Amino acid sequence: MRDLAWASGFIPIAGGAFIGEHSFASDTTPIANGRPDPEDLKKAKEFGMMIRGKMKGIDSIDAVFRLEVPGNSPYKKRREPAEISPSTQGDPCTLCGTCASLCPVAAITVEETVVTDKLACILCCACVKNCPTGARVMEEPMIKQMAQWLSTNCQTRKKPEIFL
Repeated sequence: MRDLAWASGFIPIAGGAFIGEHSFASDTTPIANGRPDPEDLKKAKEFGMMIRGKMKGIDSIDAVFRLEVPGNSPYKKRREPAEISPSTQGDPCTLCGTCASLCPVAAITVEETVVTDKLACILCCACVKNCPTGARVMEEPMIKQMAQWLSTNCQTRKKPEIFL
């Protein structure tokens, strides 16, 4: 993100990695369920205050040093998207359109049935988490396996990381 901001003409002065509930999380495979929680939000507010203090201490744009954050550069090349997505179980589906209205990439259309553009789907699972009847489900075995692995191996609470 820092590099994208620089490339777009912005000068990042702070960065943070805050924990949020994973898109594959569920009651059976919890992966940071309920996060951010009040403790996370408190740390985010404190971080905002630190940024404010840093901003007050900057006299000129020339005094801003390149923000150092860990990570790899150059980044890995993005793989071709897999043709997988959540599916809709017909019986409980009422064609209400909630899934389509919440899809951040407009991969879902609702007419006589619910159709998902599998190449456009980013697997955020907003449609699954918010379907009022439980008709949207993730049945892809690979995704279920990944969710189980994450739930088993990433149970230790992680703290937010901040970079100033």
